[in-house]
Amino acid sequence: MQRILVVDDNEDILEVIKLILEDYNYDVITLSDGGLLLDKVSDSHPDLILLDVMLGKVDGRDLCKTIKTTPETRDIPVILISASHYVQERHTLNGVAPDDFLAKPFDIGDLLEKVQAHTVAA
Repeated sequence: MQRILVVDDNEDILEVIKLILEDYNYDVITLSDGGLLLDKVSDSHPDLILLDVMLGKVDGRDLCKTIKTTPETRDIPVILISASHYVQERHTLNGVAPDDFLAKPFDIGDLLEKVQAHTVAA
């Protein structure tokens, strides 16, 4: 079973995504505090990370950059999630980009399609 780490500071969104993905037989771990992301990744070894851009005091794009530039985590696919469609156009940070982008509000089919595309080889 493939493990997905979902990071969002909105508990309702975390719960909805978790329920959807578990219904499709994914092992889902949730995290509402982006500041704990690296520890959670180290502990849980996810196959994919769904990462909100706006995490209160933490910017998900910065976390994505950290994940993608750290040798131990750089191969984990990251899908950034944001309510701002403008973010999609600017999500590359110094040449570092997430593997995909999902705009809020999202269609369940789009979520599942993107998750499947990035976990099929995991």
